[in-house]
Amino acid sequence: MADPPRKLAKEELLTYAYILLYIALSSAQIFFNKWVLSSKEVNFPYPLALTLLHMVFSSVACFLLTKVFKIFKVEEGMTMDIYIWSVIPIGAMFAMTLWLGNTAYLYISVSFAQMLKAIMPVAVFVLGVAAGLEVMSCRMLLIMSVISFGVLVASYGEINISWIGVVYQMGGVVGEALRLIFMEILVKRKGLKLNPISVMYYVSPCSAICLLVPWIFLEKPKMEAQETWSFQPFILTLNSLCTFALNLSVFLVISHTSALTIRVAGVVKDWVVVLLSALLFADTKLTLINIFGYAIAIAGVAAYNNHKLRREALRSSTEPQPSQSIPLVSYSDPEK
Repeated sequence: MADPPRKLAKEELLTYAYILLYIALSSAQIFFNKWVLSSKEVNFPYPLALTLLHMVFSSVACFLLTKVFKIFKVEEGMTMDIYIWSVIPIGAMFAMTLWLGNTAYLYISVSFAQMLKAIMPVAVFVLGVAAGLEVMSCRMLLIMSVISFGVLVASYGEINISWIGVVYQMGGVVGEALRLIFMEILVKRKGLKLNPISVMYYVSPCSAICLLVPWIFLEKPKMEAQETWSFQPFILTLNSLCTFALNLSVFLVISHTSALTIRVAGVVKDWVVVLLSALLFADTKLTLINIFGYAIAIAGVAAYNNHKLRREALRSSTEPQPSQSIPLVSYSDPEK
């Protein structure tokens, strides 16, 4: 019989390993995408095609792992009506988020893109109020003001600012906020419980189709007309594999910890990306104003997460929870 303290210590170490794996993969994926899209070595400046490739790879991998090798289980309860009216809008917004977010890397630095992402809670809250999911209060107004002020200060401190890149990044933020709102309205309120693997299984093919249509009209003609770009199967396959591994790491972290842990890990990852990008990329020039503004924004994000988690804990304490299901979670842009 195993010694309980030793077993507990082993489980804690495994949990920390999953968290570190998530932070490492998430950071690496951001840098990997930036390198693929912007570097002369790879020469593949097509964010729409890259995102489409990610979704196709994810769709095939999910099918193999769940239906062929049966390593993971897809949660039951999905119907054609739910898929058409819920999954398709969510998949479309997910595709929009990744497409626009990856496009922003062509115009702005990784660190500045990460700073702009801190405005996400503001977009989610504003859209939530409009949809009747959130209630305006003095506390939330103060938190939103702190986040907005921090992002403005960080933007003011940006040396090489590209407004085209800012527009693309803000478009990705709006798409992610809409995705989270749709998940709340169209899925959670219908009582459907899905783990992250099931979410990928259902959403990835839909997102791939949503990306295929604009790719045919927007990027395919450019790729056919330009002879300077190159298709490197090994690098692009490795990039897609890293994306899928990141999504699996999110599944492992959520399965062994809590929503609070994944959010705290996300904040740590954001700081790692901001600081490391200054060392890895020549287009990243951090200033004290950048860092100061981002620190203010992150403090607001932490207050927002704390408020949301306390409210969710209060709600879950009054509602019966199924024992064998992981609730549908809202983790921000996993592959980025």
